[in-house]
Amino acid sequence: MLSVPHMIVVFLVVLVVFGPQKLPELARSFGKLMAEFRKASNDFRSAFEEEMRDLERQARVAELRKQAAEANAAADAAIKKSAEAANSISSDAASALAETSTSSESAESPVVSPIAETVPRLDANSGEREANVDAPVEPATETPPSHDQQQPA
Repeated sequence: MLSVPHMIVVFLVVLVVFGPQKLPELARSFGKLMAEFRKASNDFRSAFEEEMRDLERQARVAELRKQAAEANAAADAAIKKSAEAANSISSDAASALAETSTSSESAESPVVSPIAETVPRLDANSGEREANVDAPVEPATETPPSHDQQQPA
């Protein structure tokens, strides 16, 4: 950059070469030229920065697509692996079920006999209570009423 003494020397040379009449007109045109140069350099700088942002954005989008593709591939592999595991488990279970069904056909099924009620029922009257203690109880064929259907005593 020019220092103050250098600027004075340049101003004196321009004054001698062009004269005092043309100096203001020359300064105006030089000012307009500098304004246009600043405007062009700002436009160039903004266009350059915009292109750089676009390139960075495209790189980020490409990276995100790559990560999404990797995630989808991993998810597909996990789904395929779990499906294979489920198929192998279901085939193992089917073979085990077939083995147990053939072995249970040859063995006798267990017999369940009803157990006599040892504790008297509280809702029965006293005569039934004494009879229930000694007599074996038949298994109930009816299910007890649900909570909503029971009536308070």
